[in-house]
Amino acid sequence: MILVTGGAGYIGSPLVRELLALGERIRVVDRLWFGNPFSDHERLELIQADIRDCDAAWLDSVSAVVHLAGLSNDPTADFAPELNSESNVLATRRLARAVAEKSARENKEIRFLFASTCSVYYTSSEGADVNVEKMVEESPTAPTANYSKTKRLAEIELSRIAEQYPSFCPVFLRKGTVFGLSPRMRFDLVVNAFTLHAWRSRLLTVHGHGEAWRPLLHVRDAVDAYIHLLWAPREKIRGDAFNIVHKNYRVLELAHWVAELLKQHRDVDVHVKRDRSADNGTRSYYVIGEKITTRLGFRAERGTTEAVLAIWDALEQGRFGDEPEKDPRYFNIQWMKNNLLKEVAA
Repeated sequence: MILVTGGAGYIGSPLVRELLALGERIRVVDRLWFGNPFSDHERLELIQADIRDCDAAWLDSVSAVVHLAGLSNDPTADFAPELNSESNVLATRRLARAVAEKSARENKEIRFLFASTCSVYYTSSEGADVNVEKMVEESPTAPTANYSKTKRLAEIELSRIAEQYPSFCPVFLRKGTVFGLSPRMRFDLVVNAFTLHAWRSRLLTVHGHGEAWRPLLHVRDAVDAYIHLLWAPREKIRGDAFNIVHKNYRVLELAHWVAELLKQHRDVDVHVKRDRSADNGTRSYYVIGEKITTRLGFRAERGTTEAVLAIWDALEQGRFGDEPEKDPRYFNIQWMKNNLLKEVAA
């Protein structure tokens, strides 16, 4: 049995489907804020619960945990900093300690794959010319944003627990910004957002200088990375971090590339505009993902072309409604605000 927390989310929903296709028994714990993306399946158990309410019963018969639950971007973390800390750090520590204690009692390894982020690497990008260090797993981490701080703190907590429990096997997946179609779709991620804006208005606006770097990762490659690490040799992964990245793009370069793809493959003219008056922040990070390739033979191979075209075609087919840009289900911060206000009102 594999426990997948946040299994109904953007990465979790395709991961769970793939694990079921591989014949695994899966238990999902998720608040189901965005609905249930699964059909009934004899090997799937779905528990609607908050990760902060850790229940020992969640771990019954579990041999591995994929921990995806928690806040997943800067806007939600900044909007609800206390929830961000409780979900991303305290709940992670509580769940991990329960897993470690279970592994010690039963004298067997329980693997714990933690959804971390490349944004734990931070480089100030003052001015238009952004020359950044190429970050590897051994590079210093000094996150300054609420979201990335909690992800790094959670990594530290997991490492401390691993020191106490030899049978506990944590692994940190520092993923780039994810993109592509998912059963639980998001349009608040840069490639997905650019594709939506191109479809709606034939215009992509890049705020600020556009020279900041972003590492990108297809959602299917993220799924494959988790699966690969579930069965990788313990001695090659325990307590270690892996950058999961396909390619790094400057934001302005990415906008022009999306426009070029749509012109070449869908015969659509998309204009790219720079809004130099807008402040898009100073975060910039260029991340290298060769460690997992060298050590384990895994490489994230899917590029933006297939994702942009697949999202475009899905929009054309009306899979996300007539005005997806106005639907809060596809934007984590809008959906969170709506749900938290409802909970307060209740």
